[in-house]
Amino acid sequence: MLPFSVSNQKIMAGINDLPEFVRNNYEFHQYRHSLAILKEDFPHELADIFAVLSGFTLKKSSVIAKGGRKSPVANELDNAFTERGWVEKGFDTSILIDGVEHSSPTHKVDCFKNRIALELEWNNKDPFYDRDLNNFRLLFDLRAISVGVIITRADELQGLFQELDKGASYGASTTHMSKLLPRIKGGSGGGCPLLVFGIKRSLFDPDA
Repeated sequence: MLPFSVSNQKIMAGINDLPEFVRNNYEFHQYRHSLAILKEDFPHELADIFAVLSGFTLKKSSVIAKGGRKSPVANELDNAFTERGWVEKGFDTSILIDGVEHSSPTHKVDCFKNRIALELEWNNKDPFYDRDLNNFRLLFDLRAISVGVIITRADELQGLFQELDKGASYGASTTHMSKLLPRIKGGSGGGCPLLVFGIKRSLFDPDA
């Protein structure tokens, strides 16, 4: 049985066929038929992604928390994937040219399971997108992954941050959707199929 029940829900390769909660609460983009690949070849991993996204709320206490190595938002999502068997993953990669091996180092992936690599970018500096996309491109070219997934924040959250007097902590040069999409459209991910979700304001919970 899949970790997230899809028995009564037809998962197709388009936004209208995402689970209703995900469709209503996340900005969604796909490139190179990533959703179709997940649906056909990695249904358990896709079910995990839908389950984590459907179980997430953006708590006020997490938004206003002081900065640290990893934000409460990223920690919550990371822990939810860990509970479903996803792991932080490093890759020992190299390229063989004319019999000579050349090291081709890659960065660790936040969450990895069965050839699906997923990065959580809540509030890093926007060049982290370059790192993620280049990593996906290289790992895909080396046949180590089949799809790259990024969970980040939608631009509309900036208004919420201003209302909570946290606008300075979530500046224009940090990771949000309008910083990511031009990089993808410019080819930074190479041939790697990509799936992108942006956390929207509708997920906000004024828990505090």
